[in-house]
Amino acid sequence: MLSTPAAARGIVLALACSIAGCGLLRGDKKTDEQGATAAGVDERRARYRLEVQAPKALRELLAQHLDLARFRDAPAREGLTGAELDRLVALAPEQARALLATEGYFSPLVAVERLPPDAAGLPLVRVAVQPGPRATVQDVRLEFQGELRRRADAEQPTAQALIQQLVAEWPLPPGAPFRQQDWTDAKNATLGRLHAGGYPTAVWSATDAAVSRGEQQARLAATAQSGPLFHFGELRIEGLQRYDERAVRNVAPFGPGTPYTEQGLIDLQERLVRTGLFEGAVAEIDTDPQRAAAAPVTVRVQEQPLQKLTLGVGASTDTGVRASVEHTHRQPFGLRWTTLNKLELGPQRRALEFDYRSYPKSGFRRNLVAGEVEHWRGEDERRDALRLRAGRAWEDPRLERQVYAEYHNTRVRAPIGDSRAQALTANVSVNRRDVDSLLLPTRGRALLLQGAAGYARSSTADSGPVARAYGRMIVFRPLPNQWHATGRIEAGQVFAKRRVGVPDTMLFRAGGDESVRGYDYRSLGPVVDGAVTSGRSLLTVSAEVARPVSQRMPQLWGAAFVDAGDAAERFGDLRPQVGVGVGVRYRSPVGPLKFDVAYGVEDRKVRVHLSAGMSF
Repeated sequence: MLSTPAAARGIVLALACSIAGCGLLRGDKKTDEQGATAAGVDERRARYRLEVQAPKALRELLAQHLDLARFRDAPAREGLTGAELDRLVALAPEQARALLATEGYFSPLVAVERLPPDAAGLPLVRVAVQPGPRATVQDVRLEFQGELRRRADAEQPTAQALIQQLVAEWPLPPGAPFRQQDWTDAKNATLGRLHAGGYPTAVWSATDAAVSRGEQQARLAATAQSGPLFHFGELRIEGLQRYDERAVRNVAPFGPGTPYTEQGLIDLQERLVRTGLFEGAVAEIDTDPQRAAAAPVTVRVQEQPLQKLTLGVGASTDTGVRASVEHTHRQPFGLRWTTLNKLELGPQRRALEFDYRSYPKSGFRRNLVAGEVEHWRGEDERRDALRLRAGRAWEDPRLERQVYAEYHNTRVRAPIGDSRAQALTANVSVNRRDVDSLLLPTRGRALLLQGAAGYARSSTADSGPVARAYGRMIVFRPLPNQWHATGRIEAGQVFAKRRVGVPDTMLFRAGGDESVRGYDYRSLGPVVDGAVTSGRSLLTVSAEVARPVSQRMPQLWGAAFVDAGDAAERFGDLRPQVGVGVGVRYRSPVGPLKFDVAYGVEDRKVRVHLSAGMSF
């Protein structure tokens, strides 16, 4: 039986011997260095040739870490002699065995020989390796002691569930190849999960990996001492100068006495950034075991400036070139509100938007008042729209909910005539994002559901009750060979009598960057007298695959996609239009930048689409 600590000791001894052997190289180091400096030369050239015969992965390991590889190109001033080369050759087999043991090969056959010089006068050193069978994990025994074990024995569900999770997620199960690094990583990962689950002072009190040379099997055993279960205590806030500390306390997802989890600290940090008051936040718990019953939490925040003015120039294929002015005030008139005003000017769209939100209240509630005045000019129509909104929002990093009243007032001038309509609705919106990254997701799903009900009136049509439902789901999935898939489906429906005039801002169109690529923005909808109008029904779907273009530029991805969808007066009238294409994705730190070339199958036209960021 051979334990992996013995393998580690073998490496240390081999390296020590090799270092001792290299210390016998000729020449006084100080004299040689002075001579090299005086000559201005540190000539490096091969002193011998090295050939490693082994499977590719092991060949690379040996060719990198054997002393024979390290000293092959020794500086000329070190004067490697034949005797010293013989010493390196003699040390190589033990070194090779120690290195191979870290990869799970405990019975290799290693032969090292020195062959005569070639025509250039360089001797050849050949290292031939037959690694033999690789050791695999035969069984794993995990034990937990301390308070975690006492709670589990007392049949406390959270403790039992944590132990079951740690055992089920052990990264090195029976049957897996045994490697020293995998063994180390498995212990670190399991201990990290134990820390995150409420026991931040947990340590491994004993670990052992016993490897049988004859059977080439490893038996793993590890015992963790959990230490005490920690509970959150008081919040200690550092870094506040401008803003009320209630803005920090009200977003905490835990209170005094709540069992500690690492996720609780992460959620607090994310919530603080989402308030818009802080550039960054760090939350840490005091891990003194004596304070485990009420461990203080220190929160360090970096405040955003009181005001911010942003001037911008941008472009997209949906709305064209645009210039914008954006002003943020985080304490207007001394009030505990954050205000955002934005003016956007472009050839197709001109808009003034405002969004006012109170500082977070208990439960992460925020009052909101928002609105938009917009003028949009399409190829053959003009739309003027006003929307005002007032209500309340609950803003969690992964789940955002809103309840609000909204007023719509629109006027559309088109070849088929002018239409005007207003509506007052009660609304609810739920946006859930279960993804691995909010900026650059590769796994998970995002779901948006919206509902509205109210009353619409029109000067050009009948008035009456109106309701609206809309949903969108985006799914992200990693695929083999570094491929990634994204799927999207969205559907919407307006419910009202046919003759009731509904504001255009409540209706639907399809086409554009985030809808059906290969078609112009808002170009898909019911056609009346040859003109595209907005419809009461919507359905679009999209499928995309992408992967990095090269290993040297992992942030640059190539993509291929197919989109389909349409808007119509009724679901039965939908005639999905198809767009296919290819594109490039640059995954920047602030979100993806997208360049797509798409072909509209129905109208047989190629269009370019530019967009930035993720739309959840």
